[in-house]
Amino acid sequence: MADENSNNGEGSGLNRRSFLKNAGAVVAGGTLGAGLTLSTEAAVAAAVEAAPTTLTSFRCPIDGKDFNTYAALKSHFASAHPGYIQPVTTKLKVNGKDYDVLIEPHWTLQRTLQYKLGLTGAKQMCDRGVCGSCTVIIDGRAVLSCTTLAVECEGKSIETVEGIAANPKWRSLIQSYCKWDAMQCGYCTPGFVVSAKALLDKNPNPTENDCKQALAGNICCCGTYPRHPTAIMEAAQVMKGGA
Repeated sequence: MADENSNNGEGSGLNRRSFLKNAGAVVAGGTLGAGLTLSTEAAVAAAVEAAPTTLTSFRCPIDGKDFNTYAALKSHFASAHPGYIQPVTTKLKVNGKDYDVLIEPHWTLQRTLQYKLGLTGAKQMCDRGVCGSCTVIIDGRAVLSCTTLAVECEGKSIETVEGIAANPKWRSLIQSYCKWDAMQCGYCTPGFVVSAKALLDKNPNPTENDCKQALAGNICCCGTYPRHPTAIMEAAQVMKGGA
């Protein structure tokens, strides 16, 4: 049986499949694992584009009634649910696209991305801001979306792993992660990839220590830590045309 922890780039197809499923990540024109054909970046981009951008219905989170306007929903709350906290509308710019969402004021960005926009790459794992699985990029900074209120993000630019995977510029990063099998269950991998992208945006030629510092807030229960710097540094060289 092949060693599942081998660094020879021929690791488990199941692990890579998990990564691709969880991250929404793809490598155009390639195959990973037996019989697994990867989608193109265009296919991922189409999936990202599928999320609704404007509100056409305003649903009461308490009794499930739908209203045509936000004013009607507020009036319903005043008469049917006095004393309850009313939902709010907010505008989010995610992966270069503007969205209007109706949420409760205490909703985190992670919850909003998952349940309102269908972007599941940012995972809810620890829900305490200590594991890094929910990492997104806000205005160029890697941020934990499980401890960030969505209403605080209006007017800011948000990037998720889905947007990174759909951008051909970052194909080499995804390919390198797959080549070095820098994942096992794949659940935490989107957070690592987002943190890696944030690093490469600021430092296109990172050292191993730079990579370790940038990923210090990301936890992997499967223990794939040694592979991440290798994958990131190789991707950096490819992006510069050096490999």
